[in-house]
Amino acid sequence: MNPTTAQALTYKFHPDNTLPTGDWIFVFGSNLAGRHGKGAAKIARVNFRAEYGVGQGPTGHAYAIPTKGRHLEVLPLEVIREGIDAFLGYAADNPGLNFFVTKVGTVLAGYSDDQIGPLFARVPPNCSLPNEWRPYVDALRPKAVKA
Repeated sequence: MNPTTAQALTYKFHPDNTLPTGDWIFVFGSNLAGRHGKGAAKIARVNFRAEYGVGQGPTGHAYAIPTKGRHLEVLPLEVIREGIDAFLGYAADNPGLNFFVTKVGTVLAGYSDDQIGPLFARVPPNCSLPNEWRPYVDALRPKAVKA
């Protein structure tokens, strides 16, 4: 990304525990079994048509990032990072869609904002992140170079 582009982009943030209004893809932490029985996963199933049994990737009007395994064990942070990277690529490849990202991995999986927030530093501008992650994303975002 060149400095001019970096200056032109506006990044979006939202309060935690809110739902998007309008046409947003709901991004949530999931288990690989796709049970969607608690937390944001249940909201994704009930409100955004996340399909039961789909624990990774696009599903309904949602996107699942695995934070737990098939047997509901917490996944290692490196595995969650791979899921986040896959999502970031998907969001970048779909600039016509808007993604509302929940605090993936910080509630039922038990990771901290310090561990998960920085993993979203490369988030494209068609995403809205939880307000709590703003400091991590801003700190890791490339600084514009003055000409």
